[in-house]
Amino acid sequence: MNHSTILLIRHGETPWNAVRRLQGHTDIPLNEEGQRQAAALAGALLEQGVDVLVSSDLQRAMQTAQALSRVQAGLALQTDARLRERCYGVFEGMLYSEIAEQYPDDYARWQAREVDAVMPDGARPAESFRQFYQRCLDAIAGWARRHPGQTIAIVAHGGVLECAYRAARGMSLDSPRDFQVKNASINRFVWDGAQLQLEHWGDVAHLAASVLDDII
Repeated sequence: MNHSTILLIRHGETPWNAVRRLQGHTDIPLNEEGQRQAAALAGALLEQGVDVLVSSDLQRAMQTAQALSRVQAGLALQTDARLRERCYGVFEGMLYSEIAEQYPDDYARWQAREVDAVMPDGARPAESFRQFYQRCLDAIAGWARRHPGQTIAIVAHGGVLECAYRAARGMSLDSPRDFQVKNASINRFVWDGAQLQLEHWGDVAHLAASVLDDII
């Protein structure tokens, strides 16, 4: 079976990222820095030879992916709601500090990585980490199976990338997250027909290069 290459990309920065306000399914656009990151990302991926481009249907991911679509001739953007960030229920829109103060017990379970704990519902029903993990892996595997032997760029969210990392590394869902998931980072995986294998994590060299270009 032909292996698929998967470039998992986190969206660029948003105003809520900058102040640690929890987004989840709340549809927040990129800020100015996020737009700069998306443009730098698009330039970096010109040399990658992307065959398929898909993103979460939330605008911060779509805006990041659209920057890539604009510079890659003939590369259409497809969306998949299964690639959304985890839904955090009533926590969405709150600062982390506000969650800790107003919902101390739920916050403690979340920080303790209780994988089946569900936050109180808000505008949308919350989901547990286990439910979220399964949703993300099903989506990624589905795209890989549909496009064997091709390079697939998937623009999604920090939580989605975390799930892929854990799956590829065989990490338990309740273990601490000892790795960073950076905005506009490129993370390279291979789908071998049955599971994800991690080749390279956390490439943000393109962002530093863009900063230097701006200075020059």
